[in-house]
Parts: sequence; structure tokens; C-alpha cells
Amino acid sequence: MQDVVTALNTQKPGQLLARGVCRHLLSYDFVCVEEFTPERGKRVDVMALGPKGEFWVVECKSSRADFTSDAKWDGYLEWCDRYFWAVDEDFPTDLLPEGTGLMIADAYDAQIIRMAPEIKLAAARRTVLTRRFARHAALRLQSARDPGV
Repeated sequence: MQDVVTALNTQKPGQLLARGVCRHLLSYDFVCVEEFTPERGKRVDVMALGPKGEFWVVECKSSRADFTSDAKWDGYLEWCDRYFWAVDEDFPTDLLPEGTGLMIADAYDAQIIRMAPEIKLAAARRTVLTRRFARHAALRLQSARDPGV
């Protein structure tokens, strides 16, 4: 238990939100990869793959400054079927754009407050994204199993 507490204390606020989001989405049968790069120059906080092959992107914002300094979020819309923001309960949610999903999260769980509208990915993009997701997840697993290789 002490190892878990130590690990949580060393994570940044956005990483703690991502942890809660990933835990929550697993209850919907979504698997997640944090800090995923769908293409060069883009890095999403959480990429979630659902049981029917759907992709959700969740951007975790820990403060007003964190949100206002992110001008590239709309470039992620073309890489998912649904787009969400994850914030803590003290975040001023009126800042978040309409037409996006909203989750309230902490390090242990999250709750979907507003479902994001669905905009289906093109089949070719979904195929490419599925391959990248699988490779990324496999590389993470391999590096966890055999660090330094």
C-alpha cells in the first residue's frame, strides 16, 4: 500500500486525473493508453478503445492555466469518435467548449457529466489508429516487463 501512495505522490495533477479516468472507463469495458501519440506533433492525455472499436480522447486539465495554455486540443477531434475533458470538481467548467464531453475526476475514479457527441472516424483512419494503439500498448507492456531494453 505504501508503494501506491508514494507513486501517487510523485505524479502530476493531470496524471492523477488520467488515472481516475482510465479506472472509470474500464467499467465501460474501455482500455486506455495514457500519453498516446496518434500522429507526430500530437499527444493526447488518454486514448480509450471501446469494445466495439470506438475511440475516445480525454484531455485532463488540472487548472484554468493548464486549459488556457492548450491551443491544440481541436486537432485531436479528427482522431476520435468522442472527445472529453476531464477536470477536478473545483475546475470552472464554464470555460470548456460546448459540443465536447465532460468528466469530473480524481486519482481514483471519474464520472461522465456530459456525454460527448459522436462523430465517427473514417474506416481508414480507424484502421491506422487501431494499429498504432496496439503497438503503443504492446511497447508499454514490453518496457514494463523488461525495462531498459
